[in-house]
Parts: sequence; structure tokens; C-alpha cells
Amino acid sequence: MLAGLHAYAHLGGISGVVYDQSTRLPLKGVTVQLSGTGKATITNELGQYRFDDLIASKYKVELSHVSFRAQVLEVTVTDDETAFLKTDLATANVELSEVTVSAQRAHDQQLISNLDIRLRPIVNSQEILRIVPGLFIGQHAGGGKAEQLFLRGFDIDHGTDIRLTVDGMPVNMVSHAHGQGYADLHFVIPELVNAVDFKKGPYTTDKGNFSTAGWADFRTKDALEKSFVKLEAGQFDTYRAVAGIDLLGQKGRDKNQSAYIASEYSFTNSYFDNPQNFNRLNLVGKYHGHITPNTNLTLTASTFWSKWNHSGQIPDRAVESGLVGFYGSVDPTEGGETSRTNFNAQFVTVTPRNYVIKNQVFYSNYNFELYSNFTFFLEDSLNGDQIRQKERRNLFGYNGSISKESFMGKTSWTTTLGVQYRHDLTKGTELSHTRNRTETLEPYKLGNINELNAAVYLDELVRLTDRFSVNAGVRVDYFRDQYEDLLALPVTKQHAGDAIVSPKLNLYYTFNPRLQLYLNSGKGFHSNDTRVVVPQGGKQILPGAYGSDLGVIFKPFPKMVVNAAAWYLWLAQEFVYVGDAGVIEPSGKSRRQGIDLSVRYQLTKTLYFDADFNTAKPRAIGEMEGANYLPLAPVFTSAGGLSLQMPNGLNGSLRYRYMANRPANEDNSIVAKGYFVNDLQLNYTQSRYNIGLSVQNLLNTKWKETQFATESRLKNETEPVEEIHFTPGTPFFAKLGVTLFF
Repeated sequence: MLAGLHAYAHLGGISGVVYDQSTRLPLKGVTVQLSGTGKATITNELGQYRFDDLIASKYKVELSHVSFRAQVLEVTVTDDETAFLKTDLATANVELSEVTVSAQRAHDQQLISNLDIRLRPIVNSQEILRIVPGLFIGQHAGGGKAEQLFLRGFDIDHGTDIRLTVDGMPVNMVSHAHGQGYADLHFVIPELVNAVDFKKGPYTTDKGNFSTAGWADFRTKDALEKSFVKLEAGQFDTYRAVAGIDLLGQKGRDKNQSAYIASEYSFTNSYFDNPQNFNRLNLVGKYHGHITPNTNLTLTASTFWSKWNHSGQIPDRAVESGLVGFYGSVDPTEGGETSRTNFNAQFVTVTPRNYVIKNQVFYSNYNFELYSNFTFFLEDSLNGDQIRQKERRNLFGYNGSISKESFMGKTSWTTTLGVQYRHDLTKGTELSHTRNRTETLEPYKLGNINELNAAVYLDELVRLTDRFSVNAGVRVDYFRDQYEDLLALPVTKQHAGDAIVSPKLNLYYTFNPRLQLYLNSGKGFHSNDTRVVVPQGGKQILPGAYGSDLGVIFKPFPKMVVNAAAWYLWLAQEFVYVGDAGVIEPSGKSRRQGIDLSVRYQLTKTLYFDADFNTAKPRAIGEMEGANYLPLAPVFTSAGGLSLQMPNGLNGSLRYRYMANRPANEDNSIVAKGYFVNDLQLNYTQSRYNIGLSVQNLLNTKWKETQFATESRLKNETEPVEEIHFTPGTPFFAKLGVTLFF
């Protein structure tokens, strides 16, 4: 017994830090394995890793990370000493043969996310969203309004059932003037996106409101590899200029610090008959560095402004009769203006006892004004039905967590305790009847919203063996809603509050480095609009969503990665605030089930193929068979293509996306027609410059990007008609860009 204690007392260890060679910043998420021992870990937020309780011997340390060149280091461990390694990883072309399915990374975001962002050029904000497999978007305001989103049998509208964040800062707006969960990502400059973390389903403990169909977090670059200036010009009077300036250069990198500023300006008249006169301006500054040896500080400030005209949705009959062209407009005075200013501060500390403490505070000032006309002359045959939706918002909050990874033999577990707080204050949230975007005819709704969301969560990730991992967690969310009705006489102020408990349980079994089976299960929710829950006396503030995924990740061949999952999601009764009409509609219970299949295949050393196939059967519960369809919910989608990365600098992609026909109303008597379109991206990249050509809709297909079954009346009609109203998708659209690096 004493001999055993004596031997244990003289054990050694290995610790190290891994850096990105190009930016000289610590690299998070690197897989670190000790060959032949079964021991493995992942570098933390500061790029650090550690192995303790090692007997004196020689060891091989294997370092691997997607799109970085793998390294194997030899190190000798002696009694009572901890060997320290400092390693730089250089970027390299993706090799799918090096990708392994690992129990260590079992609960990480889906593997293909990082592969995709490295293989597919991002050319605009919309392409950022399309990186999530199965997520489709539709723009029905010409580019200024947030996209309509589709995922897993959901018509998500503008974000009701997907949680979107940028560097952990919320994008979705609760109780928004236009729609619940409205998520406008246009303040993101695409060239600054470093990675997209995502997961489908309500299975992640630290993701709360809106994460029913899934969530995505866009991580922007902490440092620029080089300063750059980019100029683009294309059809339809399209111009864009982007610049990013590295402020600290090599001196900053030597001190593990970085700072940059970047700006983007866009203008286009677009392909509509009515010139869009679209303007967008983005400005962002970011600092990242050590304020102590074990504390990182990241500060981000940005501002965004956009203004545009749009042609709106047009009915099929207006095009068929020749009243308007396919790219025409019934009400050419539609349009909008929006702005958002953000401040985001993130602190990450690793203590001497290996606790990882994260603190984040954020603030946004947001303004929105939108003019739309969906029904033309249905309600007001003289002035028309144009509406204005407007709000001014202050949003602030805090995210904090403390986590600790512990080891006992081959068993490791990570415990995380987190706290989250978010507060939204809007002033003058408005819905009004207007004419020609200049005259207010009648206010429908006008009020101030005060909405608070506080949450606490506990998450446990246990790697029981080299093959079996369990993740269990629970979060509790509390909401307090207040609405001040400024149209009531006298002005009234009402309150409502509620809480919800969301448990999660996820199991992963890794048979070998080529095959992993997983079962995800959990409860999630999306909050309802304050203007709903207050009049309803607090009923259905937080309708629950219960989901499960049974999936497999496997490599049938060394250079092929396949992810397949069968999934199910059940949603409770909820009340929906229809922002376009200012009314409340009960939606009823619903269920969705389907299959997701994603394939990534490296055909040659330089050519990659990818494809996603997504089926869904969305149905309303409690309705008669044949009258229980969920309008506009996708039933089958597919996206994919070929990506090229040549050593001589030639790179690009040829992509397709397909959405099948889907019901546009409850009995499927009106059908939203599907579409198949192709896009092309070609680049020639050298150390000092890049020349790029992007082509949207390569085959010049005439297609309808967004569609709605709407009852409307045109100027000279005596009776209303319900039929498809649509926004046309882009025709063939070519754009040429030149980027200079310095």
C-alpha cells in the first residue's frame, strides 16, 4: 500500500498551448491525444491542454484540427515534473481521410460545419445561413428585410423557431414589430465570419429561447491574417466595397493581441422593375488579447444601417393578366429602414485549478421601420391596405458560466453551471395604416414593451469510456412581460410572468473512429409575443417543444463522412401574434418528423462533393385528415455541390438547391411551387490578391423565392381572391470582385 502511494506521488504530466500559426492567437477546440493510452482532451478557450498522473516514459502527443496540418510530438515525462509544449498549427487544405469520429468530441457541434465553411466561399450574408444543412432562406423584400427561414418542417418566418447569435450575442428580437423572433443578420460582414457552430433540435442546455428547430452561432474572426480591400461590381447597378485593417500587426501578435476595424458599403437597384435604391453600411471594430496570462478579453463594437425600396409580394393573377410583370409591383411605395449598434465584451479566465470562467455583457440599440402591403385594397378600397411597422429598442444582457473538466482513469467529466439574463425595452412599437409611405391614416397598435428573461442551467458531459459519452442537463427560464398600451384611454400597463423547465439527455456511442451512434432528446421552447401573453392573462407564454434525434455519423470510406438522423418534434398549443394584422391566432398543437442525410466526399485531393437531403412530415394535431397541413412548411429539400481547392490558387464551387412543392394552406388546395436553382463561385487567389466571380441562378431559372396563400383584392376587383402571392427569385446575376491583401 505504501509502495503504491509512493509511486503515485512521483507521477508526472504534460501541459501545453496550441496557437494558430497565421494569427499567433490561441487555438480552441484542437483534439489532443496521447498515443496508445486512451487519454484525449480538447484545448480550452486559451488553447491550453493538460494530462496529469502520467508514469515516467516517452509519449507521443497527437494534435489535430479540421483544416490545420496535424502534428505528432514526442515528449519525455519524468517523475514529479510536468513537461510543457508550445505548438503552432499551420492551415492546410481539408483532408477528409484525417477526420475521425471521436467520443471525445461527441457533443460538439455537427462535424460538417467547420468542413463546409472551409470548402465553400461565403459571398453574402445569406450564404452564411445556408451553411446550416437543411436550412433554406427566402427574401421577400429585396434584401433589406430579414430572410424568411425554413428548417425541419418549419416555416420559421423570420426566426421564431431557430436561435441565432453572433459571438454569443442574440440576433432574434422578442415581441418584434414585424414578427416574433425576427432575426436580421445583415449587420454581419461575411468576410469576417470564421466559423458557424450549429445544432438541430432542442438538445443544448445553454441554448434557450427559440431553439426548437435548432440554433446557430456565427463566430467572427478574432484577428485578420492580412489587411484587405475588396471591390465588387455586378448587374442591376450593384456595387460593394469592403475593407479590413489590422491595427496591431506583428507586434500585437508577439503579445498574443489583435485589433482590427472593418467596413462594408453596398448599393443595388436589384432586378425588380421598381428600382430598389438599396443602401447598406456596416462598421465594426474588434480587440482580442490577454489582460492577464490566463484571461482573454474580447471587445467588439459595430454599427449597421440600411434603407431600401421593395416591390413586395404580387398575386399570380396580376402577372397572368398582364397587370404587372413577373418582377413588377402592385404597390411600388413599399420599403423600409433599419439600424443596429452593438457592444459586446467577453472575458474568459482559466484558473490554476483548471476552472474555465466565462463572462459576457452585451448591448444593442435597434431601430426598425417597414412599409408593406399584402392585401392591396381588401380592407380599404380607396386608400389601399399599406401598413407601417416600427419600433425603437434597447437590448442588454449577460451570459456567464463556470466549467471544470475532471479525470479519473479513462473517465472524464465536464460540469458547467451557467446564468443568463436578457432585457428588451421597446418604445413606440407600432402598427399603423398608411398611404404611399408618407401619410398615416390610422394607428392599429401602439405601445411600449418591457420583457425580461432570466435563466440558470446545469450541464454535465461524462465520457465514461473511450466509446461511450453521456450528456445530461437542465435549464430553468423565467419570463416577465409588460405591455403599456398607448392607444387605450386611459393608458394601461399590464403584466404577465411564467417559468419553464427544460431537461436534456444525449447519449453517444463510438464503435470505432469511423462509426458513432447518438440519441438526442430534450425539451425546448419559444416565447410568445408580449402583446399575446398579457391580454391572454399569462396563458401560453412559453409553449414547450419536445424532440428526439436518433442518428449516426460514419465513414464508409476514408474520404467520405455521412451524418444521418431520424427526428421527431412535438409542439404544445400556442397563441401567435400576427404582426402584419395586429391580431392573435391560436395555432394548436403540431408534430413534425423526418429524416436528415448529409454526405461529404473528397473525390480527389482538390475536389470535394457535398449534399444534404431533408424530408419532413409536418402536421397539425386535432385536425381532420386532409385538413391538417402546416402552410408553407417544407416537406423535402436538398442542397449540395462541388468545391475546388487547387494548389495554384484556383478555387470555387458549383452549387444547387432544391425545394419541392409544398402545401400553402391547411387542405393543400393551394400549392407553393418548388424550385431548383444553381450558383457558381470562382476565385483565383494569390498571396497579394484575389479575383472572384460569383453567379447566382446560373441557368437563369424563373422561380418564386417566397410564396404565400393570401386573400387580396386588386384595385378594380369587386371580390377578393385567395391564391399564391410571391416574390420572384433572382434571375441570372453575375458579380465580379477584386481583393487586395497587404
